[in-house]
Amino acid sequence: MTGLEHVAWPPAPIKTERLVLRESEARDRAAFIELFASPEVRTFLGGPRPRDELERAVPEVPGRRPGVFVIDLDGAMIGTVSLDRRDVERPGHVRPDAGEAELGYTLLSGAWGRGYAAEACAAALGWFADALPGEPVVLCTQTANDHSMRLAAKLGFAEVERFEEYGAEQWFGVRSSVAPSG
Repeated sequence: MTGLEHVAWPPAPIKTERLVLRESEARDRAAFIELFASPEVRTFLGGPRPRDELERAVPEVPGRRPGVFVIDLDGAMIGTVSLDRRDVERPGHVRPDAGEAELGYTLLSGAWGRGYAAEACAAALGWFADALPGEPVVLCTQTANDHSMRLAAKLGFAEVERFEEYGAEQWFGVRSSVAPSG
């Protein structure tokens, strides 16, 4: 269990050198739709979803749930960073009871290559470490996703295992002082 359900949500906005991590607002809806509809953004995430389907399905205030931060640059959403409980049924765990917090992030392609993902993820990980000290955080990415592989290393994730899922080789790592089990 990540314990996220016991953390006061939403936290105060988290400010970094260039970004603000905050709760989703109605003005973010178009950017959420773009994240899910973009072939570039969704290359390693199962592909894009049809824009018309998203227009019907995405709520007025999308992504408003514990563990999901909007990445805000100069007042506009450029992506999201999340800390969600990893599904117990999926491969890749570091604790016998599973349910670890899993770091996820997506950025609009126009924001790529500027270090925003590293800055936002580091801030979210810092918040999580303060809120739930000692809890491990895991990350899973396709080995073909060079950018995510480099970011995982930069953020201090250590490889635990690799496995096949969604028709591709996945890299699974952990960031914590908790020793992997199994």
